[in-house]
Parts: sequence; C-alpha cells; structure tokens
Amino acid sequence: MAVLAATPGTAGQRNPTVREPIRAGTWAAPVTAQPAEQVQTLADQTVRQVVHASIGGDQPQVRFSNEFGAQPVRIGAASLGLRSGTGASTDLVPGTGQPLTFAGRPDAVIPAGGTLISDSADLVVPPGGDLVISLYLPDRTQVGTVTPLAYQMNMVAPGNLTAADRISSGGDGGRPAIETIPTYLFLSGVSVRARRSTSSIVAFGDSITRGAKTAQNANHRWPDLLAARLRDGDIDRGVLNTGISRNRLLSGPIGRTGRAGSRAWAGESGLRRFERDVLAQPAVSHAIVLLGVNDLGLVTPPTIDELIVGHRELIKRGRAAGVEMIGGTLLPFGGYRGRLDSPETRAKRDAFNAWVRRSGEYDAVVDFDAAVRDPAAPDRMLAAYDSGDHLHPSDEGMAAMAAAVPLNLFA
Repeated sequence: MAVLAATPGTAGQRNPTVREPIRAGTWAAPVTAQPAEQVQTLADQTVRQVVHASIGGDQPQVRFSNEFGAQPVRIGAASLGLRSGTGASTDLVPGTGQPLTFAGRPDAVIPAGGTLISDSADLVVPPGGDLVISLYLPDRTQVGTVTPLAYQMNMVAPGNLTAADRISSGGDGGRPAIETIPTYLFLSGVSVRARRSTSSIVAFGDSITRGAKTAQNANHRWPDLLAARLRDGDIDRGVLNTGISRNRLLSGPIGRTGRAGSRAWAGESGLRRFERDVLAQPAVSHAIVLLGVNDLGLVTPPTIDELIVGHRELIKRGRAAGVEMIGGTLLPFGGYRGRLDSPETRAKRDAFNAWVRRSGEYDAVVDFDAAVRDPAAPDRMLAAYDSGDHLHPSDEGMAAMAAAVPLNLFA
C-alpha cells in the first residue's frame, strides 16, 4: 500500500534519496470525562469497537486514551482486524485478526491522564474499510475516558475475546452478559502508513459534526461523506471527526472524571482541546471549524466580538502549526426549542457568518449555512434537510453539507 520511490539523482550519484511513506490519521474520536454518576466499571471483560477508516494504508497503529481517567487502566490484551458485515456487526473477516502489542508486549498500562499508542499491526487497511478493535480489561476498571456518542453500536462481553472472530453468546456462571453500547471507550485514533503525499483533515465541531440525529451504524456524518467524496476524487486525505455534542468554543467543563461535573460529556472548550484534537493528529494539514452555536444558546451568551476573538485564536494557533484553517458558517436554527432561537441569537449568527464569509481571516470558507437553509426562510433549515428538531441536519442534510466542501481546497 505504501510504495518507496527513489527520486532521480545527479549524474554519478550512487544512492538516490528514498522517499519514506508517511503516517497519517485515518480515524479519530474526541474524548471527554464522565459525569461521576454515569461512570461504568468493567472487570474481566472485552470491549469491542468498530471504526470507519477514511484512507487506506498498512501497518495501522491504535491510540488509546485515559486522558480523563483518575486511575491507570491495565490492558490485558488487544487486537485489530477487518470487520465482516455491516450495521451493528462486530464480526471479523476470518484470518484478519492481529494481536496488538505495546513496545513488543501484549499487555500495557494507560496511565491516568495519559495516552498509549500500539505497535504497528501487520494488516492492510482498505480505503473506507471498517476495523474492529478489541480491548481486554482484566482488572476492575473505571471507565473515565469516553466518546459519549459514537453513532456506532459497540460491544462489551465477558472474558478475553480479543482473538475471537465472532462474539455470539451471553454471559454465564455469574459473569455479565453481552452489552451493546453507543459510545467509544478508551479509544481515540487510528493511523496508517500511507503515501508520502497523504495528509489528514480534521473536522472540528459540535454535535452537528459528531453526527447527531443521523442513522446509527451508517457512517452518514458529514465528515464520513466528505471522506467518500475525496476517495472518489482520488484525493489522498484522511478525514478525522473530532466533533463533540453540546461542545462550545469558549467555555466547557474542566477536570477528570469525578471532578468535571454533570456536563462532563460536553467536553472541554474548543479553545482548550484544540491542541489535542486538531494539532496533535498525525499528518494534519487542514482543519474545518464549525463551532459556536452552543455558545449562542447559553443563558449569558458571548458577544459576537468575543466569539470572533475565539475563532481568531484558533486561526493563529493552527497557522503557527502549519495547518490550513477553514471556517464553516453556522447552520440556521429557526424553530429550535429553548433559548437558542431568538431574534438576538439569529442576529448574532448572521453577523458571525458575515465575518466568516467576508473577513478573509480564515484561509478558506465552507458555507454550510447556504448549503442547507431554506431560501424562502433563511433562518430555517430546508425541510428536506431537517432531522425534525430544526437544528441538526438529517442524513440528507449531512450529504448536502459534505457536498458543500470544495474539494479543490485539498487537491
């Protein structure tokens, strides 16, 4: 999958330069703390999780996270393989399962507040393929680091089943039965070895980017659909979804599980998590920012100037790291329940979108607003694109959002 190509040398040169392949992100998930009252405890259980790769490559590595956990997490065993089936299936294609190791060992510890990256696995990941990642937790383990809404059903099963192609029976002998979960646990990224020209685009946002209201297990989030467009256009760019439901740009809960409060699952502010969820991604070259609508819905919302200053900070930090920063206009929310839909917040959204479109401060703009709004009522989403709550797009609306991203930004 990754070709080493010699470049032409000068006359008489014996050892031409070898162009090494690059390691790029093919999938990611942002992590948060857990509200103390929702903390799950696992023991002698396997967590089996499905991820949808954006780009293909070989030698995949998996990044595990315990960044919001208050206690170390011991991994007894872990594995990676290609998924068989669709929907909620966690079955493996027979013969593709590979044990994961950590510095050559089958077991490891993720420190409290830390991350852990596996060794490379001997596997070829197809573009747009699905991977199954299994993690065995032998000890009593508090789940303090999660991605709250996966829009992919995953599985927790009794015992060490990391080597199994299929999990099909419930618990016995007092063990817990198989449980399906709509979250990701301790899992934050997958990278692959790819062509040197490959890089990754980070979609940085809130529930709209996360995929709220889309069909479960269907990969209909707009970043997934953008990745499919890029593959169809033969453009070597991974797409990494780091959207968190209820996330805000300027404020958010701080602290590890047990300290972050009842809204921990909304994630740290965009300003605080930008380094981890954007700049630290493997081979990131572009970021599409769609963030701020939840700030407008606060009891005491920020001023438009405060929101713009926050975006300017993201732009400055992204550019300093060599990342091309792309601004997204905020979607219409006319008709949404609660405080968000008011004349004041609609006016702020319009002013913010005008700044994104006309200021030239972002390197490029994606006009998501224009892609989904109703031309006859611009403060509302077009009915065909509305999931029904007047804030989150339907699957068709997500497709319209993905189609609004100019592919020439990445060619």
